[in-house]
Amino acid sequence: MPTYTALTTLSGKAPAEALGEDLDRLTPEPTGIGTFEIEDGSGLWEVGAYFDEQPDEAGLAVLAAMHGARPFVISELPEVDWVAKVRRELVPVEAGRFFVYGSHDADKVPQDSVPLLIEASMAFGTGHHGTTQGCLRAVDKLANEGFTARRVLDLGCGTAVLAMGAAHIWPEATILASDIDEVAVEVAEANLAANGLTGRVDCLEAEGLDHPGIAGAAPFDLIFANILKGPLIALAPSITEALAPGGAVILSGILNEQADEVIAVYSEAGNSLSDRAEIGEWTTTVLRKPV
Repeated sequence: MPTYTALTTLSGKAPAEALGEDLDRLTPEPTGIGTFEIEDGSGLWEVGAYFDEQPDEAGLAVLAAMHGARPFVISELPEVDWVAKVRRELVPVEAGRFFVYGSHDADKVPQDSVPLLIEASMAFGTGHHGTTQGCLRAVDKLANEGFTARRVLDLGCGTAVLAMGAAHIWPEATILASDIDEVAVEVAEANLAANGLTGRVDCLEAEGLDHPGIAGAAPFDLIFANILKGPLIALAPSITEALAPGGAVILSGILNEQADEVIAVYSEAGNSLSDRAEIGEWTTTVLRKPV
């Protein structure tokens, strides 16, 4: 069965959400609708819909005109076994001591590595993205320098690969992994079980750091925040407050050209830059809170 997509862009969150709501009233109905801010500083939002049948082009044109959006671009997607494709293309990743792999590559795990099993069907946060690699390398470097964490927070955890890495380095640490997405929390728990780490990391559905479980566990010696520039800047005061004196925060999800601005915000909050590294177009930074 073919799948069709219809994509457009327009300015502003409210108009984008309103267009998304109206898309749900089309016939044939879309099987899924998404609205996403384009993280390039333009203020544009992308609105997309998926269809199992050829969408109503005239209806889409009317909706675009009503909401001041660009004309929808309609495409038919080829039928692809995405899990098989990911398995072919996502080779294992080495990041410091860590070896991130899928079960189809279990025979390739080096004996002296820390293995982190993430299945191809759970590809977000597998370690192949420069942001995840950067965070794994950063925590590996911190540990090699003698840094010790007793309390760790993986904020916006995705697959929880970063929390799992910390659990291997510091077996006695209290580790939390949080995400705003219920499905991500379920994926995180499944990955913990697959890696024999059930009970080592507490997974929470939470937005920001106000959740009682997070507030009650603070202060943290280490916080991972591999999200995006906007949320990182907004959360700078809360993250800094949640850090223990001498604690470290590893930030990523930052394009190289955004890094200076993010570093400046965290420096103004009282932290000092300890390390920064680029992988492709992405920057990972480590900042420390004064003792």
